[in-house]
Amino acid sequence: MDVTPIPLGSWPTPLEPAPRLAAALGLDELWIKRDDLTGLGGGGNKVRKLQYTCAQALRAGATRLVTTGAAQSNHARLTAAAAARLGLECTLVLRGDPPKSPRGNLILDELAGASVVWAGDAPLDEVAAAQDGYLIPLGGTTPVSALGYVDCARELLTQLPDLATVVVALGSGGTMAGLVAHLGPQRVYGVNVGALPDPRATVTDLLAGMGVTVDPAALLIDESHVGAGYAALTDPVRSALVLAARTEGLFLDPTYTGRALAGLRANPPDGKVVFLHTGGLPGLFGHPDLAD
Repeated sequence: MDVTPIPLGSWPTPLEPAPRLAAALGLDELWIKRDDLTGLGGGGNKVRKLQYTCAQALRAGATRLVTTGAAQSNHARLTAAAAARLGLECTLVLRGDPPKSPRGNLILDELAGASVVWAGDAPLDEVAAAQDGYLIPLGGTTPVSALGYVDCARELLTQLPDLATVVVALGSGGTMAGLVAHLGPQRVYGVNVGALPDPRATVTDLLAGMGVTVDPAALLIDESHVGAGYAALTDPVRSALVLAARTEGLFLDPTYTGRALAGLRANPPDGKVVFLHTGGLPGLFGHPDLAD
């Protein structure tokens, strides 16, 4: 995997103490790794991955990026922003049908100049394959793009050498895989958000593609916060969003970081804990049910 990433973000991202939230969760010590502050297009964890994926695309002579996701996909938004930064066209293939009134990430997709193709009930990968351009898979996750979170793990060990556990939302698997590749499986706690049919197998396969062999049973994955599905808001997640906002002024999203904090709240580990804030703030504005 000889890929030199292209610079798209601001590094290293801050690592901030969160003492009030730590006390509320019953933790010895809690730090927030602010990968919501990566700079490009509203920030988020996908920027680290896109630095590698876009390097591959440019090397292949791409003039258009194509990717897939849900209507409020943070990856889609950041792919559109990366394409704009690099002078490329962008097509986003999104699940379902267009809403009557665009909200959240959809507004930012349009601002960045992306073309949106709605897949309806058709498989996203089939619709995406029919588009003209360099195809980036769901979530931007490949063994190469996961190297972005090897970079993040290195940053963390410089900032907090004796960290005990990193808590992260597990979506398409690349963020967790990159962290595990450098920190080992016992220091990474992934909270499944329901994006994959078998997240344990996906993370294991990504690690294998990175040349890292891990027993799937050794991966620390919390499966208890999927609820009714990827796009559904659960009561524990709503409560976690409120807790973070009212203890630290920290805004999380209902799909990824909200679930990750709900998982941390239900299973607080010992020692110095890092909560990886992977971004997603625009997605809040795609969930009017939060105001109910």
